[in-house]
Amino acid sequence: MGDLREPLKELTSCGLPEALEVMGERWSFMILRASFNGLHHFEEFLTELGIARNILSNRLAKLVEHGILDRQPCADDRRRIEYRLTEKGFDLLPAMLALRQWGQKYGAEMVENPVLTDERDRLPIGPVSILAHDGRVLGPEDLWLTRPEELGIREDGSRAEAGDAIGRGDYADLNRRQAAE
Repeated sequence: MGDLREPLKELTSCGLPEALEVMGERWSFMILRASFNGLHHFEEFLTELGIARNILSNRLAKLVEHGILDRQPCADDRRRIEYRLTEKGFDLLPAMLALRQWGQKYGAEMVENPVLTDERDRLPIGPVSILAHDGRVLGPEDLWLTRPEELGIREDGSRAEAGDAIGRGDYADLNRRQAAE
């Protein structure tokens, strides 16, 4: 990662402490996983997760406070409340999948059932990867810390231009990295 290091004592200069403040305990992740699996009601979370009522109430309130879940009245019974993922909540999906894959790889042997697949082909999803601005898959040896004023300036002094960002449905060219090496 080069000679530059992150200021490790400065908790506000990195997003990780902020994320851990909100999501840094087991039940928040379990509630989020349940939300991704279509649960919306307090009683559903309570029954499916086996979580204590007071802990569930506390965690749901924290997730709502931080904008990860939204409290909404039920469409069919306005006296009931639903907890719905916000855009901010949906943005946690890659982190959730990365943690899930890590747990499957290094945890106790488990057979995934059901298997998480892509909707179109019904084949297992690939590993969550770190992608460069242009879609190249990066490994730890490809990562570098750079000061903001030096962004885009290569080691030889030439300037790089950002590629088009890839989005949902776009293809990251997995063979491109091998061809460049």
